[in-house]
Amino acid sequence: MKDIILETSGLTKEFRGFVAVNNVSLSVERGHIHALIGPNGAGKTTCFNLLTKFLSPTRGKISFNGIDITGDKPAQIARRGIIRSFQISAVFPHLTVLENVRIGLQRQTGLSFHFWKSESCLNQLNERALALLEEVDLGSFAHEITGSLPYGRKRALEIATTLAMEPELMLLDEPTQGMGHEDVDRVTQLIKRVSKGRTILMVEHNMNVVSSIADTITVLARGAVLAEGDYAHVSRDPSVMEAYMGTTEGELQGAHA
Repeated sequence: MKDIILETSGLTKEFRGFVAVNNVSLSVERGHIHALIGPNGAGKTTCFNLLTKFLSPTRGKISFNGIDITGDKPAQIARRGIIRSFQISAVFPHLTVLENVRIGLQRQTGLSFHFWKSESCLNQLNERALALLEEVDLGSFAHEITGSLPYGRKRALEIATTLAMEPELMLLDEPTQGMGHEDVDRVTQLIKRVSKGRTILMVEHNMNVVSSIADTITVLARGAVLAEGDYAHVSRDPSVMEAYMGTTEGELQGAHA
């Protein structure tokens, strides 16, 4: 029996007659890395926006840990442990790397808006913040100004700040977009490492990343689920080949759309 952490049933989003997400039923297994892929305009980011309630579905149901969360607000979703890392790096460039992670820890401990707290009070979070930075290979960058970090390191910092909020389910929106090969490899291995004991749902265009770390892949096309399974299964599916990249398995396997 599968342990399902997140499930959608008939999830649909229409914009003035245009169906962006069409009757999507999704099951994310606890402890797995689940990838959502598809060509541009397939509805992947809209799906993420529905799951985190930045958009409300036209129809359908969303369940988390067996509880109906369809009517929840974004803040309620976050409090339940569903934390989203955005496509564009969302860090504070003028703060240090350590301070960025500390903000994530403050949110988790309810100190988010206590700006009058003394530095010594906030320093009690440093040990945990440094441990998180070590987890994403940023320990030696702790006191660097975030704006000076290379792009790939900023994305690693974003993952650390997401981890600071103790997510039960991490949603990663194109975590390797815009990276060179070296950064892609580093962040891919980072995602694999931090996934231990956690559940990750990710939107990702880079098929090399998806094939190397995803346990389950859901393929969307025109807002609907086209296929689902492991990489070996979906990469051989003729409808996926046609909709996603063309007509050959080789094209799909080499895709970096």
